[in-house]
Amino acid sequence: MIGLKKLTTVLAFPLVLSGCVTGTEYSGKEAGFTTVSNKTAIATAKQTVWIQNQSQARSASAQVKSLLVQKKSLDVETAVQIALLNNKGLQAAYADLGDSAADAWQSTMFINPTVSIGTTGMGTPELEAFKTIEGMITTNILALATKNRDIAIADTRFSQAQLTAAVRTLQVAADTRRAWIGAVAAWESVGQLQRAQAAADAASELAEKLGETGAMTKGAQAREHVFVAELAGETAKARLAARLAKEELTRLMGLWGSDLDYQVPNSLPSLPKSVVKRDTIEAEALRNRIDLQVAKLELEATARSYGLTEATRYVTDLEILTGFETEREIEDDEKKTRTTAQVELEFVIPIFDTGKARMRKAEVAYMRAANQLAEKAVNVRSEARSAYEAYRSNYDIARHYRNNVVPLRTKVEEQSLLTYNGMITNTFELLTDTRDKINSILLSVNAKRDFWLAEANLAPAIYGGGASNASAETEVAAAFESSGSGGH
Repeated sequence: MIGLKKLTTVLAFPLVLSGCVTGTEYSGKEAGFTTVSNKTAIATAKQTVWIQNQSQARSASAQVKSLLVQKKSLDVETAVQIALLNNKGLQAAYADLGDSAADAWQSTMFINPTVSIGTTGMGTPELEAFKTIEGMITTNILALATKNRDIAIADTRFSQAQLTAAVRTLQVAADTRRAWIGAVAAWESVGQLQRAQAAADAASELAEKLGETGAMTKGAQAREHVFVAELAGETAKARLAARLAKEELTRLMGLWGSDLDYQVPNSLPSLPKSVVKRDTIEAEALRNRIDLQVAKLELEATARSYGLTEATRYVTDLEILTGFETEREIEDDEKKTRTTAQVELEFVIPIFDTGKARMRKAEVAYMRAANQLAEKAVNVRSEARSAYEAYRSNYDIARHYRNNVVPLRTKVEEQSLLTYNGMITNTFELLTDTRDKINSILLSVNAKRDFWLAEANLAPAIYGGGASNASAETEVAAAFESSGSGGH
């Protein structure tokens, strides 16, 4: 039992603390989104928005339509910008950020006290004269003792949520860029196969005419006809792969309805004159990778939770109960009322559960987070090296096909045509050289596609967001491989 002065101090304690902590930084509708926008703008140089009302939705939709109208043929930068404005999965990720902000805001608030009031003697005439009114206010003082740590942990989790949203933004941008490259490369392959189809049709007609004159056997004619038929099948397969690749791009940009009429270029950009040198790409990745920063915050949050667990290992539930009791007595027609204050402290005695199991779980969780962070750092360095190696090597390979293989195949075909006209080379050799040139051109298209994909993977290797779900890109690559070699 404590005095009234001390009781007043206890009741005022939560109110004093609550004046020290505010949740204004978490309570805004776009809490934390500025950090997301700023971090992703460095890597993408694009604008992203968090749509939370009809007005913002209409504005973003109008911006998307404007971008589509401005471009007769959608370039990669416009496609990425549209995805960042219109991808609904990205908006769902931003909603998770709002969730975390609300949790952090909640952590700044104290647990509401519980008030209970009761009375005895009501409805009993013989006890009416001795009616007693009892009241009790209950609050959790353990929550008060650990309040600052709770807020620090929630703030760390909020920072994690911001970085996670940034990683998701970078992933959408990288996936869209890769999808655009896949779609354009697919249509370029279709174009090459259609040109080859025209040449094969001409060769097939020539074989048929030679057969009519007796200059070509039926077996040789059949070989030319089957080549045309197989090439038609490969062209149809490549056209299907191109449609699927464009649909993948459409999904990432969140388009539907009348917006589906957009077009992509028929060929990828030419190779650059030189590659970008990145001698310090590992250091750049370690400094800038957002997913690595998320792992660091996970370790920090776990460490804070570990300290919290240690602080509460012996007391799992601690509540202070304060209240009052009023008694009313009637003696010789004179009413007497007496009010007394009371305080109770209620807690669990750790006889059986001493908290050691919770401490062990906290230690294991910390070790897990520390090792995951170390593994992430190793992987980030390796991914950065691999990305640059792929970028540099694919450039050399694509340039080799462009500068050596295709020109040589073209020259061989030209010489075969000259010697054929001079009656030196026979028809079979000319057609064989034509087939080989077609194959080399398709391989060159694949090599150029691989370079631009490797170039698109550089930014995710440095900033994060490189992980992606299985998409039509794999199917397109497989289709290209088969169209580049099968049946020729």
